[in-house]
Amino acid sequence: MKNKILDISTLDSTLLNDLDTYIDALEGDKQEQLIHVLHFAQQLFKHLPQNLQLYIARKLDLSGARVNGVVTFYSYFNEEPMGKYTISVCMGTACFVKGADKVLERILDITKTEKNKISDDGLFTVKDVRCIGACGLAPVVTVNEKVFGNVKAKDVDEIIRRYRGETRVD
Repeated sequence: MKNKILDISTLDSTLLNDLDTYIDALEGDKQEQLIHVLHFAQQLFKHLPQNLQLYIARKLDLSGARVNGVVTFYSYFNEEPMGKYTISVCMGTACFVKGADKVLERILDITKTEKNKISDDGLFTVKDVRCIGACGLAPVVTVNEKVFGNVKAKDVDEIIRRYRGETRVD
């Protein structure tokens, strides 16, 4: 990927300038700051498309493969645009044993989307994740930063209605 032509024409130049300012202000070895840079870039651009990853790689003097390896390793990072609400369903052992697969299936059905794709209404992106770290609340679902514990498939309709604005979100 080192010799790949970098096309940044689809990236917002104002946001790129903000990213450059952030990277230039970093102290110490900039290569060691990769995860911080990726977090900042995702906050700015809302996702990390391939051309942005390559841009970051070149700014930090890293290979594109190394940057992409980090992006694809951590479930926090997104290569595709995301909906307004990211629904993460924990598929760790405790959650799976307690029916997380049925919860995920119901969420995909009611949002009419596929995993890691934006729903047609632009509201939801649904992800299955390895572990949320709240095994005592299994099965666990998060919507953005809000945690829902002990979720059953029958609870999904109410959760989705909240985020569609059909009922109040606490």
